[in-house]
Amino acid sequence: FLCKWRLKCRAVADSLEEAGEALFAFTRLPLSQWKSARTTNAIERLHERAFGPGRFARTAFRLREGVPPDHALSFAAHVGTFLVGSVKVTTVLAGGHKALMLGPLTVDPAFEGRGIGAALMNRSIEAARETGHDLIMLIGDAPYYARFGFKVLPPGQLVLPGPVDPARFLALELVEGVLKQRSGAVTSMRFSSDA
Repeated sequence: FLCKWRLKCRAVADSLEEAGEALFAFTRLPLSQWKSARTTNAIERLHERAFGPGRFARTAFRLREGVPPDHALSFAAHVGTFLVGSVKVTTVLAGGHKALMLGPLTVDPAFEGRGIGAALMNRSIEAARETGHDLIMLIGDAPYYARFGFKVLPPGQLVLPGPVDPARFLALELVEGVLKQRSGAVTSMRFSSDA
């Protein structure tokens, strides 16, 4: 991103570098904006750059498909008007009880390594705590997500509707001991009467 702007206008690139982390704005997008074509297209383009077309076949995508993200727990990061990151959180059923499925967490490749992903994670986790949720799950890299308190789920305790490396199925208890009360299938809310 900076290299591109440096070629177009060196002063803009210098300003972006000078502003550093203070330049990033994190917003909770209202439901109407999450649903707008402009926002959806920008986030989808960001997902495409980060994950490619294979993202549609992943188990996590299939759980979220057709279910809108929880707009109170989903955030976007911007540099000016440029979207540089987003995190979505969707409600799912885990062993018959509501739980949260975090993801995708996406940062524009040109902005990786600047703490944007960590800031989005922290905001989303804190918002989930504040609104009384008890469990967040995700499919991801255990060493990265461990710093936020996520741990690998015991094999077979909760079962996803598709193939996943068990070492990448992670959970964060927002209420201590809640995982002991959950077992069985993880299913999409689009199949639930609670949706």
